[in-house]
Amino acid sequence: MADIYEKALTAHEQWRGKIDIHSKAKVQTKEDLSLAYTPGVAEPCRKIHEHPEKVYDYTWKGNTVAVVTDGTAVLGLGDIGPKAALPVMEGKALLFKEFADIDAIPICLDTKDPKEIIQIIKAMAPTFGGINLEDISAPRCVEIERTLMKELDIPVFHDDQHGTAIVTIAALINALKIVRKTVEEIKVVVSGTGAAGSAIIKMLAHFGVKNIIAFNVDGVLSKQSERELTFLEKEIVEISNQENFQGTLAEAMIGADVFIGVSAPKLVSKEMVASMNTGAIVFPMANPESEIAYRDAIDAGAAVVGTGRSDHPNQINNVLAFPGLFKGAFTAQATKITENMKLAAAKAIAEIIPDSELTSEYIIPSPFNRELVDVIIEEVAKAAVADGVIRS
Repeated sequence: MADIYEKALTAHEQWRGKIDIHSKAKVQTKEDLSLAYTPGVAEPCRKIHEHPEKVYDYTWKGNTVAVVTDGTAVLGLGDIGPKAALPVMEGKALLFKEFADIDAIPICLDTKDPKEIIQIIKAMAPTFGGINLEDISAPRCVEIERTLMKELDIPVFHDDQHGTAIVTIAALINALKIVRKTVEEIKVVVSGTGAAGSAIIKMLAHFGVKNIIAFNVDGVLSKQSERELTFLEKEIVEISNQENFQGTLAEAMIGADVFIGVSAPKLVSKEMVASMNTGAIVFPMANPESEIAYRDAIDAGAAVVGTGRSDHPNQINNVLAFPGLFKGAFTAQATKITENMKLAAAKAIAEIIPDSELTSEYIIPSPFNRELVDVIIEEVAKAAVADGVIRS
């Protein structure tokens, strides 16, 4: 691992940034200059002023995303600030371009005030076709996203929440095929109720899971909690732990069918995995060190294991979701990203692998499967139209 860090540092120094801007219009003659800039550019300006929706016809707005962070929750590094977050935002912009040919601009804000972040994004929104929020700490990220979704007429998406949830559901769809269980019958234990965990729990419920038990650093979430719950925790309580289970994580995992971890290292032992139901599905995704090591989960009897790491099978990687999701939204001219659009993306990711090719070590496609983005685009666009969230 140290070797990859050194190689990456050298590469970044050579690149001096992973992205740049290329011009579509050539400016080689006086006429070229007149068409691209003054005086010719005045005409599209006039048309957009008369009909604001024409901005999608005459500018790059319909295929651009702002990748916005405040640097408060970067990878596994935490609150490292906007400057140190820039390499990650550049990387995200690179992935948008490489996988879905979307132009993305990294924007790192030197403020942690949610209201100020919201105001800044609203002020710059006319330039962009979508907003991808990135590496903003919870629960502030939820407040920011929800406000922007209400007040903007372009897709707003916090990838750390919903990208993780989409790919987790995709992995679960195929894992359930491997162990021959249905979504309605399974018991799912989730460790972590922050940005990713809360989104996963909500998407599990939307997918049809009935029995979900959620844990965080304070223990199990239930309606009988003796402490004051955050607004996110209150929402989770409404869709989970319907039987008011009051035990520990180890006790909850007894007889569970699925464990999903987006929390902290070494919370799960081999004994806890061994106590799960036959055909156990284990997704320990904490980074850089997971809730239980991949090999330990296998040795303890898990039937399917997926992690957030690239050095093990079944990497649950957000890059599988967000490029195609945004491109599908743009294709449909969607004004927002709905729960059904997210679920459509998850199902598309899962179904790209034929049932005949599924194995316990192959439940998630490679991000380099070039058919994947096209399939996601089609299914997400259909869902946007069905939900009626397209520009008229």
